[in-house]
Amino acid sequence: MAQTSTRDRIVITAARLLQRQGYVGTGIKQIAREAQATLGSVYHFFPEGKEAVAVAAIKHGDQEFSALLRAALDSEESPSAAVNACARRLAEALRESGWVDGCPITAAALETLGSDSEIQRVCAAALRAWEQLVYDKLLRSGLDAEDAKDLASTIISTLEGAEVTAQVNRSEEPLRAAGRQLARLVGSYDKASNLRDRPSCT
Repeated sequence: MAQTSTRDRIVITAARLLQRQGYVGTGIKQIAREAQATLGSVYHFFPEGKEAVAVAAIKHGDQEFSALLRAALDSEESPSAAVNACARRLAEALRESGWVDGCPITAAALETLGSDSEIQRVCAAALRAWEQLVYDKLLRSGLDAEDAKDLASTIISTLEGAEVTAQVNRSEEPLRAAGRQLARLVGSYDKASNLRDRPSCT
């Protein structure tokens, strides 16, 4: 097994801490200590300091979440079933983490609201990337482009909110309920699309 580089350990550790403690609650000394790296090493790889570490960590979390989302969407042919699968996988992963590993960007995004920071920009980019994954799935399933865009935004926003609620309540049910209702919503568009495409009997 390949050994994880010092930089990768720093980024992975920072991603986990930001996810659990937020940007304000995570110190660069703690990142170095838990990554088993010296403070000098952290500044060697990230001379701009804590914000630069956070940006790299958020990008890492974005990639991990995108992989989970892509796998869930690809696990079902039906778009409604795929969306429900996303919610179920998020619920299971959250429970397995002891309710601490929620969305990789939520805490940092909320703590830096109103600022024109690189953290805000990478958080916004992550949300757009997740919406794009859902949009692509819906589009491949035959939905109208405008409907797919609106639905993708609704799906990601709903899952984000449901994940926070699940964490607070230490329960999978908010995510599972969101998945069921989103599946019904997507299914209603899918049925409407099928009806429009059905040849007339005249």
